[in-house]
Amino acid sequence: MHTLDLTPGRIGAFARCLLASGMALLAALIMPERAMAAAEYKIVTASDKGTYYAIGKDLAKFVAPDADVQLEVMATSGSAANVKLLRYEPGVKLAVVQADVFQAFVDRAGSGNNEAAAMVRPLRVILPLYNTEIHYIVRADSPLNYIHDIKDAKINGGLVGSGAALITHTLYRMMFSGPMPEAQASFMSNEEALVKLISDKSVDVVVVAAGQPAPLIANMRPEAQKFIKLLKFDPDHPASKTALGTYTPAKMLAASYPNLLSEDFTTISVGAFLVTYDYNLKDTISHMARFGRSLCQNFSRLQADGHPKWREVSLKLPELGNGWTYFGPTARELRACNVVMKKRCSAEERILGLCN
Repeated sequence: MHTLDLTPGRIGAFARCLLASGMALLAALIMPERAMAAAEYKIVTASDKGTYYAIGKDLAKFVAPDADVQLEVMATSGSAANVKLLRYEPGVKLAVVQADVFQAFVDRAGSGNNEAAAMVRPLRVILPLYNTEIHYIVRADSPLNYIHDIKDAKINGGLVGSGAALITHTLYRMMFSGPMPEAQASFMSNEEALVKLISDKSVDVVVVAAGQPAPLIANMRPEAQKFIKLLKFDPDHPASKTALGTYTPAKMLAASYPNLLSEDFTTISVGAFLVTYDYNLKDTISHMARFGRSLCQNFSRLQADGHPKWREVSLKLPELGNGWTYFGPTARELRACNVVMKKRCSAEERILGLCN
């Protein structure tokens, strides 16, 4: 007959073994459920060398995991394409969209365009993001110095479906009271257009819409100063004033492009929004609400470790224009987040009993 060794050492070892077995069993029970709960979503952005793409990567890294979402970041031709993809492409649950592109769909829906109405009416805003700076790039020896100088230039606005293309043509129409002549317009990628700008000079102006620092420009070497320069925006020029109802003057910082700029100057910008669809499925609503909660909880990480543009973002939800609506489940989480942030107090205040 065997006797049970109940010495303290044996009891401790047995307890540790039991605890380890229990934890392993608990993990086996819990982890598969969490893995099964993770939803596979996509976010559509713009070029993989642009700021929208970087914003998507930050959301995938810092926000999606705590929302039980596996978020795939998709490069696209830009905002106009993103509206269509969000509306019709399976798995696409989030999009970064320029304000003027969204408004263009709203306006056309309001004027009776059924296709525009079908695309934009079910879309909802999660959060206003930041202003996207518009970079007008010309050759270093170009006689052009301001955006209002480009009337007769050959201009590349980016790919069809991109926000930059819409900005380029909308701004041109506003500033010069008519559409850009087809002979002056091209729709190449930024990279292809920059090559044309420098090599065969078949392009005079390349328009890049991206929050600074735009990787495509920020990664240029110091020698780039010999080949290109950026145009300024003069808000006081008569041609510029008509654009100020839709677009906003912004400061282009030399710190954003130290290899290209020696001083700050004024450019023009447009707002960007994080957008989703008006989902009504219980599981999707649950994950989107968690996404909003995680956005609140990880916002400081986004601002500290994400793209510099996150430092210009606020979680406050300002009033939107006509035809724009917030998505209820995420809006509730973000408004609750703002209440919590207002009530948050310091350690000293807690010690003194000054916190409710």
